Amino acid sequence: MDPNLIVKTATALLTLGIFGGVIMATTRFRGEPRPATWLAMLHGLAAAAALTLLLYASLTIGLATIVNVALTLFIAAAAGGLVMNLKYHWQLRPLPVWLVVVHAALAASGYLLLLASVFSTHV
Repeated sequence: MDPNLIVKTATALLTLGIFGGVIMATTRFRGEPRPATWLAMLHGLAAAAALTLLLYASLTIGLATIVNVALTLFIAAAAGGLVMNLKYHWQLRPLPVWLVVVHAALAASGYLLLLASVFSTHV
């Protein structure tokens, strides 16, 4: 199992998830109470697939410290995403803007660290 390939694959999946996240955040900041359900599910699926890949690789073959820090940030972002989905979206309640911002900040920080690892020499 090649850790470089796993990190690059996770980065590609997260890049897809970012597009959905930006659209959903923009929707919320424009005053809509919540995004389209299909978009939220697609965003979560891409992010969860990437998170699963990174977690598996970290636990089985080991990854660089920077990737593990990114993974920790993604786990925290995922917790926020789950809260938004289960406590707000599915109960047809408006998503709290502060939670959207914290979720995005955690995920973006992790993504930047992951990108840094992709463009470095070691994973």
